[in-house]
Amino acid sequence: MRLHILGIGGTFMAGVAILARDLGHAVTGSDAKVYPPMSTQLEAQGIALLEGYDPAQLDAVKPELVIVGNALSRGNPLVEAVLDRGLPYTSGAQWIGEHVLPGRWVIAVAGTHGKTTTASMLAWMLEQAGLQPGFLIGGVPENFGVSARLGDVQGRTSAAGGRMPGAAKNPFFIIEADEYDTAFFDKRSKFVHYRARTAILNNLEYDHADIFPNLAAIQQQLHHFVRIVPPSGLIVANAADPALTETLAMGCWTPVERFNDSQGWSARALVPDTSRFEVSWAGTSQGEASWTLAGEHNMHNALAAVAAARHAGVPPAQALAALASFRNVKRRLEVRGTVNGITVYDDFAHHPTAISATLAALRARVGKGRILAVLEPRSNTMKLGVHRDTLGPALAAADRVYLYRPSDLGWDLDAMVQGLNGRGQAYDSVEGIVNTLAAEARTGDHVLIMSNGGFENIHPRLLARLAEPSPAKPVRLS
Repeated sequence: MRLHILGIGGTFMAGVAILARDLGHAVTGSDAKVYPPMSTQLEAQGIALLEGYDPAQLDAVKPELVIVGNALSRGNPLVEAVLDRGLPYTSGAQWIGEHVLPGRWVIAVAGTHGKTTTASMLAWMLEQAGLQPGFLIGGVPENFGVSARLGDVQGRTSAAGGRMPGAAKNPFFIIEADEYDTAFFDKRSKFVHYRARTAILNNLEYDHADIFPNLAAIQQQLHHFVRIVPPSGLIVANAADPALTETLAMGCWTPVERFNDSQGWSARALVPDTSRFEVSWAGTSQGEASWTLAGEHNMHNALAAVAAARHAGVPPAQALAALASFRNVKRRLEVRGTVNGITVYDDFAHHPTAISATLAALRARVGKGRILAVLEPRSNTMKLGVHRDTLGPALAAADRVYLYRPSDLGWDLDAMVQGLNGRGQAYDSVEGIVNTLAAEARTGDHVLIMSNGGFENIHPRLLARLAEPSPAKPVRLS
């Protein structure tokens, strides 16, 4: 079948494209702008990308089905053309639920933060156990090099077997349970289409202010997700998150194992940056992990992944051993380069909680080294000003802060900058940030760039500027 995907550059829709291609469909896609890592991934997969949303594209590709991403809305020229021509259409989440997930043991990872990293850990734990899981992840896990794959479609028996009788023979599929809406014609959260058997509830904060009026609205959607997890399944829930506790109190018909709980799953850091930690279940040690990641948030993500992996039949000790070779997702404290002793990182953090956690992880790793934090407030929630009061405190661990001011920012960024007590400055252009960093950064500094978008290719631009010779800064690449 000829499938055409609208919004193919998004992390989720790019994964849908890969899965559809692997199922034998002819896949094309359109997007206004596609940037790495999704652009390079799609190009490597041989999937044709069309720039823009010109209705004439439909005449060229002649789709038998159009899959519409949730970033597309009424008024988009291609959306209007699809409706006008009466072409068959569906959402990415619904297509996945109908064509990829039936007959699979679905492990879904929900939460405001950590979905991509936790799902990637899970996929690697099951992969190392020989289970060859399929997955759709909102990023590119370095261990696999792709954001989505079908995996084993026949099913394999794990080392210990799962809790559901006979389910160990079901092929596993790991997917991020995104609470964002499905499409312009389906305002339910994506995760209601997935019918998870194992569900992780990692955390819950207010986000997506363009969709949800308040936290209670997100809790209601998450409750809908909880309602369809079967009684033979498992919910792995963060005991330290009161919003999740409230959500489960709305009704739960599935066994629950809690993490960050001394009576359930707990973790204990063995070194300050959490690169070594111990995991316990009901007070009994299950083993230790040593890995390259840092930060308490990542340790807690791993804790949830170990619990979910055990439900799939992977013993905790085996899951923990897999973390030694785990490589994180691109754009999660990803080192983009080091020039003259200045290290430039790329991170997806775009919510104050994630920003704070990322800075804490980097601080634990670099000690007293200077951290220069660069932030693009790009998300709809950030632009609406929901986080204006919490953003400044979230940046407390940075020595210097460089804030980009988008033209459509709906609040006064300068007022927040004043609260940084001379540590920060706002800029109207990316070039201005690059110029300032090139002048101010010095050997031993760590430049942390945070954005959930392409940020006008700031990383290679900055690295190039840092490499330019100057009388005060001789070039030494490392």
